[in-house]
Amino acid sequence: TTTKKEGTCCLVGVFLILNCCEGDVLFLLDSSGSVSSYEHSRMLIFLSELLLPFSLGEDQVRVGLLQVGTKPHLEFGFGSYNTQSALQGALRNIIPLRGDTNTVEALRMAKEQVLRPGAAHGARPGLPRVLVWLTDGVKPGDVTGPMAELREEGVSVLVVSTGHTNYQVLRQVVSPPVEEHLYFVDIDDMSIITKDLRDAIIEIIRAERIHVRDVSTNSATLQWRPVLSGLTGYYEIRFGPVLTGGGGGGGTGTSPSTGGSRYQRITQSADSSSAKLMGLKPDTTYTATLTPESNEQAFNTLSVTFTTKPEVLSPAVVTVSESGQTSVRVSWGPLQPETVTSYYIEYSALPRGKLHAVTVSRTQNSTVLRDLQPDTTYLVTISARHASGKEKAMSIKVCTQEVTPALADLQLTTVGSDSVQVDWKGSGGGLRGYWLTWEGEQSSVPGQHSSLYLPADSSSTRLTHLPPLARVCVSPIYRTARGEGLCCTAQFHSGDYWQECGHFM
Repeated sequence: TTTKKEGTCCLVGVFLILNCCEGDVLFLLDSSGSVSSYEHSRMLIFLSELLLPFSLGEDQVRVGLLQVGTKPHLEFGFGSYNTQSALQGALRNIIPLRGDTNTVEALRMAKEQVLRPGAAHGARPGLPRVLVWLTDGVKPGDVTGPMAELREEGVSVLVVSTGHTNYQVLRQVVSPPVEEHLYFVDIDDMSIITKDLRDAIIEIIRAERIHVRDVSTNSATLQWRPVLSGLTGYYEIRFGPVLTGGGGGGGTGTSPSTGGSRYQRITQSADSSSAKLMGLKPDTTYTATLTPESNEQAFNTLSVTFTTKPEVLSPAVVTVSESGQTSVRVSWGPLQPETVTSYYIEYSALPRGKLHAVTVSRTQNSTVLRDLQPDTTYLVTISARHASGKEKAMSIKVCTQEVTPALADLQLTTVGSDSVQVDWKGSGGGLRGYWLTWEGEQSSVPGQHSSLYLPADSSSTRLTHLPPLARVCVSPIYRTARGEGLCCTAQFHSGDYWQECGHFM
């Protein structure tokens, strides 16, 4: 059996609690010849006890039952019984089918006639669907495929077996987690799994009847299912901050239901399904209650707790763009011109550069810092001066780009019929080396190329065994990037040599 689940919302003891669970639950009951009359009656008693606490109806839980025999039979479909008295009477009058255990045909009927939304007596669209299979585990047939199809269509499958065979088959057909949806129990001990199976069903069909969305620093929206649709009445909503009790009692502050002065009250019409709560405080936990009021039907009060978002003080985000060798653009947000009086930007080169500062207006969310040193890290701090007297600052490190001078000159001099003397001139500090490549351009040597790296103090090298037409390139290498290089193309002929040069990146 499964372990106890906490937080079941539909039950307290054996009393009904309305407005909690919604879904369609179909029971597949084995009543073939392998199940004795006594076992069949014990299964029906088990179902009676399992279902007794549920609230039934179109806005609650609907139950169906399909018996398995040679010719499976739908005893009753969803919506047949909307009261517990009617359902309990129907369960007492069910007669076993006998015959073969034709579970595969029963699953086909379940899929096409009962569990399919939109069918004549099928499940409701958008609500959970559950199949609970009660079997003695004797020759259930090839059920793995049909069960997999149901699960793929969103049906949750649970299994109760009064036999201890076919464990591997049954564990494959249930919806995960297996330990919470597969039960093996003796026929006379079925009552010991009643609570656990009920909790597992509730966990699947628990209805989120009220929830909170669009929570901000000073507002939130309550949303609920319109249970008063078609009825006369209204919704009463009370909300207020959750207070920590004093005096060592550890309690909470005034409850919304008591009408304490710390709580606000609003009402919404019977056809409403949402309400926006305004005037909330940032970073505060609130409790809200929703009470459907109607003279035609009684409803429970629903409650929800939520916490507003902390107040966002600009700057909350700082980014860098358009970084150059002597300037960078810094941007920040969110822009809050109604609460910010100005922005103050400080920046200095690390580790101990001179401090610079600039002030910009409250409507400006970026500025360009100029006259910076190349290849230098700066610490930039954006401070927002708020009208409330608060001040928030955020710092970021920015780096200017390195100066990467282009190669100053490149000359090729032929030496013999297949060698070239390569001479070049570099310039600028921060030079780490040179990258030299050459590539043959004749169709007889397609893609022929080579490369080598030379140290920063190099200014020449000799290339040998070059093809008659070769393109030689040299580019300076710096710490962060490769500078603009030069390429020259050399043509070898007997007694004839020419070169053509140009820049490349």
